[in-house]
Amino acid sequence: MTVYVPEDFSPDEEDILRRYFTNLDGPVFALVNLPEVVKGALFARYSRSPKSLRRLFLDEFVGDLDIAGDVTVDATVGLERAEELYEKVFFEYGDDSVAQLGGVHLACEQASNILTKILEWGRLMSYLEQSTRYISYDARLGGRFRFFRDPAILSSRFGTRYVGDMDRVFDSYSLLLQKVTDHVRATVQREPGDSDFVYRTATRAKALDAVRGVLPAAALSNVGIYGSGQSFESLLVRMRAHPLPEARHYADLMLHELRKVIPSFLRRVDIAERGGRWTQYQATTRENTSRLVESLFGGTPVEQVPAIQLVDFDPDAEDKLLAAICYPHAHLPEQQLLERVRTLGPTERLALIRAYVGDRENRRHKPGRAFERVDYRFDVLSDYGAFRDLQRHRMLTIEWQCLTPNHGYVRPELVEDAGMADVFDDAMARSAALYDALKDDFPQQAQYAVSMAYRMRYTMQFNAREAIHLLELRSSAQGHPSYRRIALEMHRLIEQQAGHRAVADAMVHLTREAPELERLAAERRAESRRGGG
Repeated sequence: MTVYVPEDFSPDEEDILRRYFTNLDGPVFALVNLPEVVKGALFARYSRSPKSLRRLFLDEFVGDLDIAGDVTVDATVGLERAEELYEKVFFEYGDDSVAQLGGVHLACEQASNILTKILEWGRLMSYLEQSTRYISYDARLGGRFRFFRDPAILSSRFGTRYVGDMDRVFDSYSLLLQKVTDHVRATVQREPGDSDFVYRTATRAKALDAVRGVLPAAALSNVGIYGSGQSFESLLVRMRAHPLPEARHYADLMLHELRKVIPSFLRRVDIAERGGRWTQYQATTRENTSRLVESLFGGTPVEQVPAIQLVDFDPDAEDKLLAAICYPHAHLPEQQLLERVRTLGPTERLALIRAYVGDRENRRHKPGRAFERVDYRFDVLSDYGAFRDLQRHRMLTIEWQCLTPNHGYVRPELVEDAGMADVFDDAMARSAALYDALKDDFPQQAQYAVSMAYRMRYTMQFNAREAIHLLELRSSAQGHPSYRRIALEMHRLIEQQAGHRAVADAMVHLTREAPELERLAAERRAESRRGGG
């Protein structure tokens, strides 16, 4: 049974590709023998292109590169060079710091949206994921809609139903995208100064935003990852311990390709007394904890609570923030500084905050680490699509519950305005029914059936400095409406419930008013950079 769709390349294309990619037919491969700026540019383009990375490289990058000098290179055979130094320092002596100094660009294609969140768990890696906001997902891959076909489900009594229901959900997505796009263009006027390209791109993006909730979590995506050897080792061990079969299988694909470029850094993964014990520890603690929590709380009714709750904050946060501001400029111990700032009057306290925050000309001018002295913890119930975007913020702690249809779904007003509410609701009902059919036999894989409009619960814990970055970024005009609402409500709770007005006031680049076309300004800027205006 074929899980992944291989690509077809001409002999001439294969001759070029094998110099820079560790295989030509698998969904996971490393990039080698390319300048760092080219690899970075490839990944940046990757997130907004429907193409695979190898096809993107051939179509848009090869023509601008001098590849004559690499004609004898064959990256598909892996490394055949001595690694005595790494073997001695890293493996024999266990110096993990060595594994922080070697990095790899790895392409992970045809991964389900459930798997992408597992791939993007680590804090010390960089990710670019194919976006549902720029790319239509009704294009077929190898003649099939782009959703993950779990081998165990397909070989079970649910196999035919799974494929049939998924196909119909994707049919609904395609119809909704067409109708909502037509509605947006019929109701939103094109500005005189905008080109047809800018207008059509912005209106298409608004329709994509509105209908992406129909897509199931099984929808396939591409993820570009850059990380150190140590980060990849941690990721692989975690994936091998994961209860989702796709994650464990994909870990093996990744390890195979990574061993072609950084073999010494990954030797411990397979050793029973090292990586094996590490994996077993993670799997055992997860299983035991899950079983105990189910026995303690499995039958507890779910209370109705606000969708976004500030569940923990420090009442003394402002005093601690002021002490942290003063600390690098003083010679006093922190406890003494804390006692001193408590005696300051309002004018002096405000002066310290203003001096430290300064004049923030744009959101990239961020106050310093004193704001890391203040923490917030939120409990959030939102649609899965919004979670996907917020989960990618790495300077925080985020934990999430399994995806189910049990918390209901969010239907965008734009879908109803376009007269397509029934089509949307029918797709949601089909998604929930398929989940219910699968959940007993396949408790992990049943998540594939759940459409992204369904809500899920997760916690986000971050400091005030990250809050400034996250809330300003996610409230920006081009942001998706679902996570813009979350960012604005978090800001309100920080200001009003916690009473941390100094922190809230530092967020001077928060955007409260949403434009009619979220992507219009960004598309205008992009066209201007291209020389179109």
